[in-house]
Parts: sequence; C-alpha cells; structure tokens
Amino acid sequence: MSQTVDRALSILIDLGTGPKSLDQVAALLGVHKSTALRLLQTLEAQGFARHDEQHRYRLGPRLFALAHQALDDLDIRRLAAPHLAALNQVHGHTVHLAAYLDGAVVYIDKYDSRHPVRMGSRIGATAPAHCTAVGKVLLAGLPAARRQAAVDRLQYPKYTPHTITDPVLFLAELDRVAAQGYAQDRAEYEDYINCVAAPIHDAAGNVPAAASISVPEPALDYRGVLALLPDLRAAVAAASAELGWSAPNDQTNQNNQVDQANQPHHTNQINREN
Repeated sequence: MSQTVDRALSILIDLGTGPKSLDQVAALLGVHKSTALRLLQTLEAQGFARHDEQHRYRLGPRLFALAHQALDDLDIRRLAAPHLAALNQVHGHTVHLAAYLDGAVVYIDKYDSRHPVRMGSRIGATAPAHCTAVGKVLLAGLPAARRQAAVDRLQYPKYTPHTITDPVLFLAELDRVAAQGYAQDRAEYEDYINCVAAPIHDAAGNVPAAASISVPEPALDYRGVLALLPDLRAAVAAASAELGWSAPNDQTNQNNQVDQANQPHHTNQINREN
C-alpha cells in the first residue's frame, strides 16, 4: 500500500512540472506501462489527474480545489486579505502575499494590477528568493542560522543585469533588509518590474509571510516605488496586529527613518557585483 501511495504522489509531483505521456510516467516510476496506467486511471477517477486528446496526462481539477482549500485554511491569508485588497484598491498595482514553505518562496495570495502591464505570477507558484523583494524579506526574517543555511542552498541564477548573484553580497543585502524593515527588487527578477516588500509578524515576532507591491518600470523606478512604502507598511502592520503582534518602539521609530536602500553606496555595490 505504501509503495502505491508513494508512486501516486510521485506522479502528481511530476505532473506538476507539466503534462506527461504514459511512457514518461512509466519511466519516472520505473514500472511497466500497465502499472502506470492503473495508477493514472485511479487518479483520474478521483479527479486528481486528467488526460487530453493527445493522451497526455495533467493535474486534475480536484487537486486544484484542494490546493485552494489549503490556502484558504491559512489564517494569515484570510487575516491579511482585507488589508492587502485595500492597498491594491488604492494604488491599482499588483500586491503579493508570500510565505517561505519547505525551503521555497511561495505566492499564497495575489491582487492583480488594474494597469495595462501585469505580472505573470500566480497563486501557488514559487519565486526565487535572491531577486524578489518578498524573498529577501522572508529570508531576512529567519533566525541567523536558518538564514545562513538558506543563503548557502541558493543557486543564484541571473535573471537581469541587476540580479545579485554573489552569496556574500546577498547576505549583506539581507542584513540591510533586516535592519531597515523592508526590501526592494530593483528590476532584479523581471527587468521592467520594481517591487517593495515588508514583513508580516506573528505574536512571537516571527515573519511567517511578506507582502509586496510591484510597479512596472515606466510608471515608477526603484526609487519612486518607495513612495508606496508607507501604505504598504500600514497594511502589513494591520495584518500583523490581526496575528497578535505589537511593534516595539524601536521598530516604530525605524519605520519612520529615511530609506537606506536609496543611498548611492547600495546601488553601486549591486552594480559592481554585476
């Protein structure tokens, strides 16, 4: 029984990367095609898989329904929703809610832009930690040992000329993020998008999630996007309060300081690295 369950889960994980043929599924499992077909037919009967006219298998609708239910069960998503929706309503730009789950940055909620240029991100998708504002906030919010371990395991692919690809520079970036209480993506993941993100705290002061607001570069450059930071901070503070967090006085004072990331030395450091 356990072997059957393991194989079924392996199929679902593999289908999550894209449609597969029966031959591909059989090769993945290392079994005869008849065994793979029986497993696929069982998954299909329960709505976890489906096949198209080319006889390629895909994830089924029941799995998506369960995924949405799991997201709805996350208290942080439910509690943050009205505050992030209001932020999106005021500015009209894309707002994301993300969490660090099992070593990956995952978008757990999204409010689409009302402007012509929109982001292709989606709820449930993963995001690279080293070049997204939410990823930086989530890693900066980890205890020191876990932060170092997370930095060490990253691969640092280069997405744009502005992507930080050096672990030492990235760790320094996380130190700055932790100190200033927010992070920026300066066209580091997509070369036409600038983002600013801030942490959502729980009652214990941990950072279980981060929220961001993303703006196309023709609208605001990475300095201009900081004009949205006060409203973003108000939204994450309200969501954090829902989770039982109360900002200490030094954090409140810190939030009123002038943007450190807007200083010339910071952008020069990134440019030197690239």
